[in-house]
Amino acid sequence: MRYLKILQFAVIILILYSCSSDSKLERRITALERRVANLESGNTATKQPVRNNVSLASNPEKINDNTPKPVFSAESTEFDFGTVNEGEVVNHIFKFTNTGQSPLVIDKATASCGCTVPDWPKHPIGVGETGEIKVKFDTKGKPNQQIKTISIMANTEPTLTRLRIKGFVTPKNQQTAGPVK
Repeated sequence: MRYLKILQFAVIILILYSCSSDSKLERRITALERRVANLESGNTATKQPVRNNVSLASNPEKINDNTPKPVFSAESTEFDFGTVNEGEVVNHIFKFTNTGQSPLVIDKATASCGCTVPDWPKHPIGVGETGEIKVKFDTKGKPNQQIKTISIMANTEPTLTRLRIKGFVTPKNQQTAGPVK
């Protein structure tokens, strides 16, 4: 009987510990989401310079790094594809130029959804040269308003560049067969 009470007490402690860890994790995730939203909206009050995923505020010796950096200068960072029918595939090419002072290397490009596939140059883009990020968005199973984000990680300052495609996907059950004659 005594062992049963000790076991029950241990289980209760483990449950309480796991619940407190989950709430700490949830608070951290919420705080990070809030910071991302502030950065995306252009709210500079919360911006801290970041280089190579390390905050410069916590690494003051990196602030005076005068190494020439490449610059990812996109012709546009957002594409509105308008209205398309569900099941269509939307393709768009984002063109960019390296306006920096050293070769630009894109480490990876990821999309916010598996329905969106980016294709990017795997070779360095020289100073003054142009490149293209090709994006393919499959609307199958994606009805109504859509906004997809493509995150570009490169050796630029800042290291992260976001591109967006958006538009409206007419659901299959609302599509018309065409003009009536």
